Amino acid sequence: MKFSINDILGNELVLAQLKDAWVDSVPGISGGHEEGGFLVSEDSVILDMVRWNKGVQNEIILPSHKNCFIGGKDIIASFHTHPNTGKDFQQEPSLTDTRAVRDDFDLKGEFYLGELVISEQNIYLIEPAGDYHIIGATKVVLER
Repeated sequence: MKFSINDILGNELVLAQLKDAWVDSVPGISGGHEEGGFLVSEDSVILDMVRWNKGVQNEIILPSHKNCFIGGKDIIASFHTHPNTGKDFQQEPSLTDTRAVRDDFDLKGEFYLGELVISEQNIYLIEPAGDYHIIGATKVVLER
């Protein structure tokens, strides 16, 4: 079964976990660090979030995810935060972010929708081809 972004953002458990990741990243003018993870599915049901190791100020490293699977589960989407809101930090997806999604052969699975980037103002979706757009205002989406 293919999922949509609406399926993901309509799932209360997923929203709670995304909100937790945002809070865990310590958003603010300085001192934040990136958090991220994979949203995974088994048997066509979004079951879980696999969190990545804590990132640094503006960087995070993905765990191995060969063929768009982790722990035997399909990766449906990935996400990471952009918690630093100071003028020296970019809130929208960076060129590095879009290239990382576009060029990652192991994120080309049948069910993969792209990577959500959670910033103070907006949540963005980087599509597998590397284009991105705004999904909605962060506060509105995470407070559903």
